[in-house]
Amino acid sequence: MDKKSIYALFHDVVTANKDSVAYRYKKKDNWVEVTWDEQNQTCKAISKSLIALGLEKDDKINILSNTNIKWIQLDLGAVNIGCVNVGIYASNLPRDCAYIINHCEAKIIFVEDKDQLEKIAEVRSQLPALKHVVTMESFVNKHDWVMSWDEFIKKGSKIGDDKFEERTRAVEPNDVASIVYTSGTTGVPKGAMISHQNLIFASWSASQSLLIKPGFENLLFLPLAHVFARIILYVCLRNNITISISEGIEKVAENLQEIKPHFFASIPRIYEKVYEKITIGVQDAGGVKEKLFNWALGVGSQVSKLKLEKKSIPAGLSIKYNLANKLVFTKIQAALGGRIVYTISGAAPLNKKIAEFFHACGILILEGLGMTENSSFTNVNRFDNCRFGTVGQTGPDIEQKIAQDGEVLFRGENVMLGYFKNEEATAETIDKDGWLYTGDIGEIDDDGFLKITDRKKDLIITAGGKNIAPQHVERAIRSSRYFSQVVAIGDQRKYLSALITLVPDEIKPWAIEQGIQFSSWEELLGHEKVIALVEAEIARGNEELASYETIKKFTILPADFTIEAGELTPTLKVKRKAIMEKYSAEISAMY
Repeated sequence: MDKKSIYALFHDVVTANKDSVAYRYKKKDNWVEVTWDEQNQTCKAISKSLIALGLEKDDKINILSNTNIKWIQLDLGAVNIGCVNVGIYASNLPRDCAYIINHCEAKIIFVEDKDQLEKIAEVRSQLPALKHVVTMESFVNKHDWVMSWDEFIKKGSKIGDDKFEERTRAVEPNDVASIVYTSGTTGVPKGAMISHQNLIFASWSASQSLLIKPGFENLLFLPLAHVFARIILYVCLRNNITISISEGIEKVAENLQEIKPHFFASIPRIYEKVYEKITIGVQDAGGVKEKLFNWALGVGSQVSKLKLEKKSIPAGLSIKYNLANKLVFTKIQAALGGRIVYTISGAAPLNKKIAEFFHACGILILEGLGMTENSSFTNVNRFDNCRFGTVGQTGPDIEQKIAQDGEVLFRGENVMLGYFKNEEATAETIDKDGWLYTGDIGEIDDDGFLKITDRKKDLIITAGGKNIAPQHVERAIRSSRYFSQVVAIGDQRKYLSALITLVPDEIKPWAIEQGIQFSSWEELLGHEKVIALVEAEIARGNEELASYETIKKFTILPADFTIEAGELTPTLKVKRKAIMEKYSAEISAMY
C-alpha cells in the first residue's frame, strides 16, 4: 500500500518475478505465455512511443477494444509515465465514443480492429483534439490518418531509458491514472477520476479480503473499460497471479476447461445463465436424472447451511454428500474447470437463491460491492465468513455507514478524486468529510455485513405510499426459464406492472410442443397460450413477493433489450429511464 505509483508497484513485481508467467492469451489455437520481464519490455516500448508522439504527463489516451493483452500493456504503458488511460467499451456506438473522446480531450486512440476503426472513421471530423489513431490488429486500412501497431512501436526506438525513468519518477500518488466513464443508466456518462493511490489502495484492500495462494490462476473475461476488471487486474499484479485472458464471452466455457482457474470474477447475469442452463437441462431430462439431481441438491443444501454456520457435518450426511458430489456436483464443478476455490460476483445484485444453489453444488460465489466512484471495491464476503444475500464486510481501512434516508455511504482511499470537468456533480457525490454517497439503499447488521436493498433513484413509491425495490421484484419474476428481461413499473401508480421480453430459444420449442401454429415471432407472442404461459410464470414469481410487490399486469415486448438500442449499459444493466420513455405508450395502456 506504500507504493508511490502503479509503476513502482509494477516495477517491484517484475524485479521479484522476472521469469514467472504474468499473462496468457490465445493466438489461433494456442495459449501464448508472457513473463513479467516480457511484459515489462513491451510496456516500456509503449511508454517510449507515447513520449515520442509528444504525450505529456496528464495527457489522455483512449482504448476502444475488447479485453486483450494489448489493452493491459497499453494501460501500464500509459500510466507508468503519468498519462491517463480512458477505456471505451467495444460495444459503444460511434456517437458515444465521440462524446468520451472529446470530453476527456484524448490525444491518441487505440482501436482493436476494423469494426472499431470504422466507428472512429464515422465521427473523425467531430474529433478536433484527437491527433493519432492506432490499430491494435493488423489489417488492410484505407485511411491515411491511421497508424499501424508496428509503426507506433517504432516511434519510440530513439527514446532513451533515462527519459522513460524521468517520466516514471515524476508520477505522484494523487495523479490521475484513469478516467472511467460511468455506464449512464440515467443520463450522460460522467468521468470518474481514479488516481494511482486509489488503484494501489483498492487492490491492496481487496487482496487482504480474498483468499489468495501462490500458484493460483485467474481467467479474465470482464471488459477492461469497467473498473471492476481493472481491480482484478491489479490484485493479480500485486500478488503475482497469472491471468489468462479469455477469447471472449462466447468462449468462456471453453477457456475455463483449458485454463482450470482457481478463481474468476463475473457479473450476476453470467451466473444466472449458467443456473438456467443447469436447471433447464435437469427439467428437460426428467425421470431418474431429475430425481437424482433434486436429491443431491437437497443434500448439498443441508451441507451448505452447516458450512455457512461453521458447524460440523454429521457422518451420515457427509457420506450422502460425498455420493452426491461424485454422482452430480463434480460434473458442474468440471464445467468451471474443476479447480475453482471460489468465484466473485459484482457490478449488480446477485439473486440469493442462485448463490445458495451454487454453494449446494460445491461452488462458493463471494458477492462483493464496488462502484466506479470507489475504484470498484468496498465490500466482499470472505472465503471463511460468508452470508448470502449480503455483499459482505468492508475491506481493511474502508469505512461504511447508513445515512438517515437509508443511503449507503463509504469513506477511504479508494474514493475517486472527483468527476472530470464536473465540480457540481462531484460536490453532490462526495461531501466535505470525504463520504461518498453511493445511491444505494442498504442495511448493515451487527457484524458489519452490508445488504443492498435497492437503488435510491430506482425506488418505486406507489400511489398507496409503499416503497418497493424494483430489482427485488424483477429478480423474482426473471427466474423463469422463458423470461429474458423484466422491468417493473409502478411509481405513483396503484399497482405494479411489468415489461417482459422472452427467450426465443425457449418459447419456440415450447410452442411447437403445444401444437401452436405461427408464421412469425410477433404472431407467436400474441397467441393466447403464450400469454397464459407468461401469466403462469409471473404468478409463480409473485409467490416470492409481498402482496403489494406483485405484478398485476404485463406487456410482452417484441424484441429483447440491447446495448445498441440504448436500453442496456455495456455491463448489461437496464437503462430504466430510457426504457420508460421508449415504451411510455405501452406502460400507459397497462393503467
